[in-house]
Amino acid sequence: MNRRNLLAAAAMLPVAAIFRPRRAAAAAISDGVVKIGVLDDMSGVFSDQQGYGDFVAARMAAEDFGGNVLGAPIEVIQADLQNKVDVGLSTARHWIDEDKVDAIFGLGNSAVALAVQDLCKQRERIDVPIAAGTTDLTGSACSPYGVHWTYDNYSAAKGPAEALVKQGQKKWFFITSDYAFGKSLELNATAILRGLGATVLGHSLAPLGETDFSAHLLAAASSGAQAVGIAAGGADFINIAKQMGEFGLTRRGIVPAALNCSLTNIHSLGLAAAQGMIFSQPYYWDHDEPSRAFAARFAKQHKDRPPTAFQASTWGAVTHYLKAIQAAGTDAAGPVMEKMREIPINDFMTKDGKLRIDGRVVRDTFLLRAKQPAQSKSEWDLLEVVETIAGVDAFRPMSEGGCPLVKA
Repeated sequence: MNRRNLLAAAAMLPVAAIFRPRRAAAAAISDGVVKIGVLDDMSGVFSDQQGYGDFVAARMAAEDFGGNVLGAPIEVIQADLQNKVDVGLSTARHWIDEDKVDAIFGLGNSAVALAVQDLCKQRERIDVPIAAGTTDLTGSACSPYGVHWTYDNYSAAKGPAEALVKQGQKKWFFITSDYAFGKSLELNATAILRGLGATVLGHSLAPLGETDFSAHLLAAASSGAQAVGIAAGGADFINIAKQMGEFGLTRRGIVPAALNCSLTNIHSLGLAAAQGMIFSQPYYWDHDEPSRAFAARFAKQHKDRPPTAFQASTWGAVTHYLKAIQAAGTDAAGPVMEKMREIPINDFMTKDGKLRIDGRVVRDTFLLRAKQPAQSKSEWDLLEVVETIAGVDAFRPMSEGGCPLVKA
């Protein structure tokens, strides 16, 4: 691709980050460019914790890699999946068939992630769900080209479930987002709770994007539950947690169980409402100096604030993918996946992480707790690390997932 064509492509794709090569693209790179798509919720209930911030992090990773790999330029584009399977699948299909995208990252909606993973399996393209939670991605729907990067509904549920049961909250009721993510989260949490000797008294399904959860909270309060498992994410999680306070559930001693929470959720709730809330994530911006250094760089490019775990791990996922291309000597999906499994994952948030054959990335994760208001020294000084959970304990054993690749 010459300079004139590259500039023409840039004009047609104003949201793309395009990096010029220092030398001619290697023949081993398809179409002479490594093209990365970030397909995420850019405008809906998950946009604050994923969204454009994931694209910013992906772009940073390409820049940090030098803008090219094996002599070919790295191009990063983005699109809004709108939390609709048809929209996400149509975009992914166009990217693969027409735009020659090599790998799709983000996919922060479980239903969309499952559909796109199946498409990528058919087309032999790599897909890397960052914030989708469903464990089906590494279970029955696993793919030789799928990488479930950051977390899943097992790791998200296990830390807070174990901690709350130890505190005596053994009777649970779930308020669950009525789609693949919420149902998977409730299913995983229920299995963990029953293994701990806790009881699930019932659940209430809520449409994605619901704003009034009063009926669901009334059902939870009347169930006799000691904890409400919030099997929802993004703005839905925030609204449920806020309304638990507004409708008096927390004053009655009913604990909100944050089964899927992020830094921006706590910021939106405020420490007065969120104080003491515990949840699991593999990254917190103020954990150590490498985490703070990346957060400072990210903040300069995105809203002057630190990244969520999803946004930070997008940098790691794209970087690992580019390292694998370099090691494989090609961007062909099969050889690249072999190198992604072979190379240990080491960056500012992951130490000696490993990609399993079922597509699950295993890394240590944190049990985090929202600070008391008096403990906070700045706007984003919101959390403290209670403990580190080893990856082998944090994630579902591969033998329990039902992935056909494991059996093979």
